[in-house]
Amino acid sequence: MHLSMWTYPWDVQDQGIDGTISDLRDRAGLNTISLATSYHAGRFLQPRSPQQKTYFPEDGTVYFKPDEYLWSDMEIRPLMAQNVTERGDMLRALVNERDRGGMKVSCWTVCLHNTRLGMLHPSHVTRNAFGNANFYNLCPSSPAARDYVITLVQDITTHYRPDVLELESPNFMGFAHEYHHEKDGVGIHEEDDFILSLCFCDHCMERAAAAGVNATGAREVTRTFIAEMCEREIPEKQFPDFPAAGIDAFKAWPELHAYLVWRTEPVTSLIRDIRAKADPATKIVLIDLKDGWLGGVDLEAVGKVCDGAILCCYFMEPEAIAEVMKMGRAVLGADKYLGVGFRVFYPEVPAPAALAARSKAAIEAGADGINFYNYGLIPAKRLDWVRDAVGALTKD
Repeated sequence: MHLSMWTYPWDVQDQGIDGTISDLRDRAGLNTISLATSYHAGRFLQPRSPQQKTYFPEDGTVYFKPDEYLWSDMEIRPLMAQNVTERGDMLRALVNERDRGGMKVSCWTVCLHNTRLGMLHPSHVTRNAFGNANFYNLCPSSPAARDYVITLVQDITTHYRPDVLELESPNFMGFAHEYHHEKDGVGIHEEDDFILSLCFCDHCMERAAAAGVNATGAREVTRTFIAEMCEREIPEKQFPDFPAAGIDAFKAWPELHAYLVWRTEPVTSLIRDIRAKADPATKIVLIDLKDGWLGGVDLEAVGKVCDGAILCCYFMEPEAIAEVMKMGRAVLGADKYLGVGFRVFYPEVPAPAALAARSKAAIEAGADGINFYNYGLIPAKRLDWVRDAVGALTKD
């Protein structure tokens, strides 16, 4: 069983390699560490750190040493975080420790969610139906953005040889909660967030048109929906069966429906190309949510081009978790990896028994492993909650 915890490099540096492994393997009962190797900005409360009680990571940087030869002709290039220069290459240290009998290493890799790169390369970000840029999301239809992500994974897997690489955000992102200090005086619904997230950048328009899709018609329909949303005095739902009906919630608008069906192609083909260029020894898995279609993810298609998926089940009770895992197993098939992601946050997880019940439900419904979130963000005593949850699984 694959049992891992998402971890930041600075947490390993604060606790030391030996201390980190002691916590994760010996105390929490895990066998893998999922290390952030490409990440975005944020503000984190760090209860575990002896000195850094709050931490602001650099935006859109990588936590390994890129191979300059691979990147020499690239339009979009990674920036190595100052953390690596100042405090060391934790990915290399953990891989070396693994080779001496330590924990397995998984690379938690943020792909297209990169505001720093989006600001530097505005012609390669997603754009709404009015042409406004989402600087936090490089577009999976952009050739330069695709080359960036494919080379990023190639670089990590060929030069570090992790056991697993986890792809976060190789897809279209939502509108809300992807930037900082966001302002919304309208009061948008979930369906409005989705409509605002639909990309009609030049790359998507050209790629969709080449596939025979009326992208212009889809854009005009979407513009109308956005305009109507902005004119309402009080927010009202336009699509009563959204999101339960998935893409079919938009069947009454054929151009838009066809565009949404096509929208999975850039994501699936990007993941396919990532897998093709990555070192064969490293498993490539997608990190996603239950309703991945919102970001253009066709889980069944993705399962055919990579090694599996981790489906995050935050805020879910055991029954709902079991349903997601059954769906994931049915869609991916028996031979692909299916993991579940849980946060060990309070009050989302109110007690050890709740985490144990959720973990048991996931494994019994077909999951092959669990990723817990997040080593440096939770108090040390909650590692015991993880141990209890893992212990209940191994007893069974």
